[in-house]
Amino acid sequence: MPTDPETQPSFEAAFAQLQSIIARLEEAELPLEEALRLYEEGKRLIAICASILDNAQLRVSALNDADTNAVQPDGERE
Repeated sequence: MPTDPETQPSFEAAFAQLQSIIARLEEAELPLEEALRLYEEGKRLIAICASILDNAQLRVSALNDADTNAVQPDGERE
């Protein structure tokens, strides 16, 4: 579910919204349509959070790979 990075909320903002939705679904007796709307929004936020975490994991892996391939001062690889 790709979204424009310019309009995509930060991980923290999306996660906070998701927590709020979960709380509303757990605490309130909502009409079915409202519960479905909140569920759909929650699914969208989960996809955003997962995408952000996947990208972060790729960045960390790339940094670790770069460190592994770094040349030592004596000219040898680690």
